[in-house]
Amino acid sequence: MKYRMAMWASAGFLVAGFWALFALATFPSTNERMRDVWTLVSLTCPVAIAGRHYPISLYEALAANAITYALVGLIVETLRHQPHHAK
Repeated sequence: MKYRMAMWASAGFLVAGFWALFALATFPSTNERMRDVWTLVSLTCPVAIAGRHYPISLYEALAANAITYALVGLIVETLRHQPHHAK
């Protein structure tokens, strides 16, 4: 279970890192490009929603997204391992 939680957290970290690199790579036209993909960013990196209203550093965004994915992973893995009742 610990290994799976680490995988979920790593996925969250990588997703936030990808969006940071995407924003960096498209810097001159960031507003136009990010407007096109904002829905996808909001779904995959929920801390970005708060980042629109409050200043959040890259490190905080990476950590928050890793924690968010770890919590989602904990819920998914817990529901996945529910014991099946014998009939």
